[in-house]
This record gives sequence, C-alpha cells and structure tokens, in this order.
Amino acid sequence: MWITPDRIFYAGLLGAPGVRTMGSLMIYVATEGSIRIAVGGGEWETGEMAIVHPYQPHQLLSEAMMINLIKIEAETMEIASLPPLLARSGIVDAPQFVERVRRRQRELCELGSLDDLNSLDFDRFFFDGPLVPKVLDRRIQEIVEMIKRHPSAPSSAEECAEAAHLSFSRFLHLFKQEVGVSFRTFRKWKRARSVLRHVNEKANLAHVALDNGYPDSTHFSHCIKQVYGLRPKEIFAGSRRLVVYATSGSARG
Repeated sequence: MWITPDRIFYAGLLGAPGVRTMGSLMIYVATEGSIRIAVGGGEWETGEMAIVHPYQPHQLLSEAMMINLIKIEAETMEIASLPPLLARSGIVDAPQFVERVRRRQRELCELGSLDDLNSLDFDRFFFDGPLVPKVLDRRIQEIVEMIKRHPSAPSSAEECAEAAHLSFSRFLHLFKQEVGVSFRTFRKWKRARSVLRHVNEKANLAHVALDNGYPDSTHFSHCIKQVYGLRPKEIFAGSRRLVVYATSGSARG
C-alpha cells in the first residue's frame, strides 16, 4: 500500500466486505478475472474495472479475492473536471487503463522501495498528469488541512468554527457547501483513513482505537465496519503480509 496525504494505492486482499462508504474516488481494478459491484443499492454489474464516486455506499466482490485500488481524496479534485473514464460510478470498460494499473502494480513491487517517490508522482504514475484540483474557501481549506494533519484530535465543530472566525451555523453550512459532505462525515472518514497506517503492525486493537480518537473498541469496530465493510480485526488479519509505504506527510509520516 502506497499512502500519500491525498492518494492511496492498494494491491492486496479484498475479502468479502459488506457495504462500504469512503470519502475518496475509488478506482477498483481486478488483479485477474473479474469483479462484481453494486453501487448505492443498485443492480450488480460485472467487469474488470469499476468507479465509485466519494461517499457512495457500495459492495464489491472479486473473483480472485484480490484487488488493485486507487483512492483519490474527494476534497482534492474537481469532480466536474474528471476525465471521462472516471466520470460515472459503476463498471467501466477501459482495458488499456486496466493494463496500465496492473503494469504499475508490478513496477511498484519491483522497485522494492518508494523512498524516491512523493505525492506529486502519484497522479503522473497512474494518470500521466495531475487531476484538476478543487479550490476551497480559504477558511474551510485551513480546517480541512488541520483535520488531515490531526485526524484523531477531539476538535469539535464549534472549536473549528471559532478557528475559522465564523458563526457555528455559518461554518457548518459553508463546510458542507465547499467540501460536499457534513463536517461530521468528513472527520469520520479522515479518522478511519488514518487507521490504515497501523494495519500491518502487531498492535492491540483497543490501543489503536484510542490512539486514533475512538472512545472505545466497540465504537471503533462499528465505525470502521461502516466505512470499510469489514471489522478492524478482519482488516488487520488480512494485512499481516502487507507492505506499507507512506510518503510526503501522509498519515504515517
């Protein structure tokens, strides 16, 4: 898994997750064979590649039980300016891109280390160039960056409103208008995303929960399953052989 502050590439086990809802643009590519996906409670579709837009609930199955996955954080890209390939959720017929992702996965494995790569390399690596960035209101951008730097911090919406020099109601309205989801939903996603830095560590899950801002292991398990469709112990069990590279100020950094 290659983690940057705004991007993730994962190549590994998928398992059999339930419904998952993540705050990223999700690009699923079968390692071999096909995948099946149902987005937003719709019909199941089958193919080699699927797109899911941010915060859309979906369920995924893989014939090979493995998956290649690219995650692009919602607040960093302009949805309306995405390439046609990424414009809609569901199965996408894009054999050339599928082969590109598979080739890139092999290249990353051959590198053995990603120390020479940084966040700016990610889009060039998979898309030949940067995606069009989303421009947020400066006050909201500062709060977004604060949450990303410290996702486990107990900062309340009221405290963030004060830091942004906005009334509480104006802050909540402007945050949702700019980011596309509520403050609470955004923070929930960033907190769950930060857990990924621990997945290949031999860590006590209760300690992981507390370190990442969850009040107890029960709440931790419930929130993680809502996001990833799997319980924390299932994610950690499936990541024992996973190699994690974190670059340029990402969660681990």
